Amino acid sequence: MRLSNEHLKNVVLWKGKGFILPEFDLEAVAQRTREKPVWLHFGAGNIFRAFPAVLQQNLLNKGLADTGIIVSEAFDEEILDRVYRKFDNLSIAVTLKSTGEIRKEIIASVTESVKPRSEYQRMVEICTAPSLQMITFTITEKGYAVVDANNELLPWIKDDLQTSADAVPKTTIGILTRLCYERYKAGKLPIALVSMDNCSHNGTLLKEAVMTFVENGSAQGVYDTGFEQYIQDERLVTFNWSMIDKITPRPAEAVLEKLQEDGIEEMDTVKTEKNTFVAPFVNAEELQYLAVEDSFPNGRPLLEKTGVLFSTRKTIDKIEKMKVCTCLNPLHTVLAVFGCLLGYTSISKEMENNELKSFIEQVGYIEGMPVVVDPGIIHASNFIRETIEVRFPNPFVPDTPQRIATDTSKKIPVRFGETLNAYIREGKNDLSFLTFIPLFFAGWLRYLMGIDDQGKSFELSYDPNLTELQAIVSEIKLGDSKPFSDKLKKLLERSDIFGIDLYEHNLGAKVEDMFEQLLSGKGAVQHTLRFYLDHYGKNISNATEH
Repeated sequence: MRLSNEHLKNVVLWKGKGFILPEFDLEAVAQRTREKPVWLHFGAGNIFRAFPAVLQQNLLNKGLADTGIIVSEAFDEEILDRVYRKFDNLSIAVTLKSTGEIRKEIIASVTESVKPRSEYQRMVEICTAPSLQMITFTITEKGYAVVDANNELLPWIKDDLQTSADAVPKTTIGILTRLCYERYKAGKLPIALVSMDNCSHNGTLLKEAVMTFVENGSAQGVYDTGFEQYIQDERLVTFNWSMIDKITPRPAEAVLEKLQEDGIEEMDTVKTEKNTFVAPFVNAEELQYLAVEDSFPNGRPLLEKTGVLFSTRKTIDKIEKMKVCTCLNPLHTVLAVFGCLLGYTSISKEMENNELKSFIEQVGYIEGMPVVVDPGIIHASNFIRETIEVRFPNPFVPDTPQRIATDTSKKIPVRFGETLNAYIREGKNDLSFLTFIPLFFAGWLRYLMGIDDQGKSFELSYDPNLTELQAIVSEIKLGDSKPFSDKLKKLLERSDIFGIDLYEHNLGAKVEDMFEQLLSGKGAVQHTLRFYLDHYGKNISNATEH
């Protein structure tokens, strides 16, 4: 068995192995998509194939759409060769249910993969088609970055801004801006630009990045004066906010083995030169959420028929804050940091540790939920309960604390700082009543030492600030005692890391005390966690009932 259009014709064989097959004419859909494209997507990674591509497949199966998705990848074009074109742009979406059951579906909604630089003219054809309704993105938060911490242009952005008018830019945003200019020249055609990345106010991040290129290109005479007006006109171009949520780990060895047992060839995971891990299959949890600002100047696919929520920007903002600041992401980050300290390599295994489960319940239900603004169309209490009771404990989703611990310094100001600032906005300037959020901060400092709870060294996950952060704790050893202020103060007062100056709100000294407890010797992490749960943990039964 091979994953190809030709081999899919053996319907009996595939169905006999338990695969769900497309219910539409692949060739006809591909032809219509080529002639009248509706949806172009940048970012060919796992989340796209496990979620948006599956949504469009559902519409095609129901006869609610007659075109597929065209995918492009500017950062790592090797993905297109290794796991798209080699398999006729097909993929296998494997859903890992908490019951242990797996769902295997052949996804054929992606009808074409285009390399944006070497096949730029095809990109122009797609982007100047009047039928095109939206361009979506899963390029990770880094894909929108144009400046560094000092507000200086990143080197590769600076290089791209100097690209001449007759040359193709190299970055996703540079290419997108040039393609939008082509659409503008084709008659100021309307388009929705929709970030589906898991970052705060993603549509604004995308717009700010695009405007950097628009303003620079206009100043250099690459674009005429009307182009900026076109990009800024929300009747023609929108930069929609969205909230996306679906745990999609790297391709799992256990899933690969199951597919190989089915007799499917060439399913192995590949690592590209740019360190992307991809395979012809994707594995992900069953639960998923996608909420999108409903502003589409050229219309949109009927994605609400597949469970996508559409609402106002204000509501999308509430949903995002609920998830990113309280009900999922901060809890994930707690498990990531303490999981590394306690030697775990699986999120689901951590959830078998009653103290770790209680820890995230205190962070979420007791300290986070009081300042959550419930978005209404998704209830925060249901969302957090599902996260803690169903999603994290799922043993069949092979996610690791080491993966989630990536870029923690960049995540803290949003995942925890927003909650702290919400309390301050309510007039609670003294935050010393909090216990488990500062305990997480202390745990993160302990994590930066790279020494686990048994006194053994471990490798820290990537973080752009790692060298600077490790230097702060480099002279602190297991068993050391206070004072630590001379070493820690410059970090704990940084609002760019914690969202606030912790000392100004009576949390700095508290974190120092907790850090000392976590540092007292082997086993101190588990012992300290138990101590605070026993002495300061609150009953969550009332919180879970609301």
